[in-house]
Amino acid sequence: MIEILTPAEAQAARPAGRFVAHALSTLLERVRPGTNLLEIDAWTAALIAERGGTSCYVDYAPPFGRGPFGRTICTSVNDAVLHGLPHDYTLRDGDLLSLDLAVTVDGWVADSAVSVVVGTSSRDGDQRMIDTTQAALAAGIAAARASAHVGDISAAVGEVLTGAGYPVNTQFGGHGVGRTMHQDPHVPNSGRRGRGVRLRPGMLLAIEPWVMEDTDRLVVDPDGWTLRSATGSRTAHSEHTILITDGDPVVLTARDTGVGSPT
Repeated sequence: MIEILTPAEAQAARPAGRFVAHALSTLLERVRPGTNLLEIDAWTAALIAERGGTSCYVDYAPPFGRGPFGRTICTSVNDAVLHGLPHDYTLRDGDLLSLDLAVTVDGWVADSAVSVVVGTSSRDGDQRMIDTTQAALAAGIAAARASAHVGDISAAVGEVLTGAGYPVNTQFGGHGVGRTMHQDPHVPNSGRRGRGVRLRPGMLLAIEPWVMEDTDRLVVDPDGWTLRSATGSRTAHSEHTILITDGDPVVLTARDTGVGSPT
């Protein structure tokens, strides 16, 4: 199902995006070497409760996971890239952390992800990967205009990722959002222009470039959720929820810094 929001509904969806942006910014300010992943999850749960929102993850039980997820945020570290299940792990200086958060506020979902180096890093490759996913996200957003196609977004994202030398996995990617977290259309991180669903004003899309340093193959942790690079290489992930309009796309989850403009 693809939801097409009315102008009033699109306006009502904006607070969800602002909250997810605020929550991620708050978490990034708190995270440092010595922070436990379970602390991050507890902080997230408290922020959601304070806002009166609902986590999209706690009861999430799709066919590809060992559900329900049971936590409020995905915390992926180093070679983990997607669906990282928070567990008793204390972050170390130089860890590469990805946070992925989807929350329902006032009946509407917003979904966003960000990768950061915890503390300091001696690896130039980490920041290069992060910067590349952010650049790919910006390219995908720029291509997301009414009457374009999903393939235009995918091609724009994929060209940045492959141009930087990263293999691209298309099994998991962006997706529609609305009153539920995962909707059609699937927005893979590589594709062909002019193909796929035509974009219409009122569509909400989560665009999410992610890469693994030297492979496109994933392996699943024993927890049934956390996806890691098959080679143990480092990873990065960036994501925003956007609204398709008659003009420029609107980034609902834009933070004070990074890709996108404040809504």
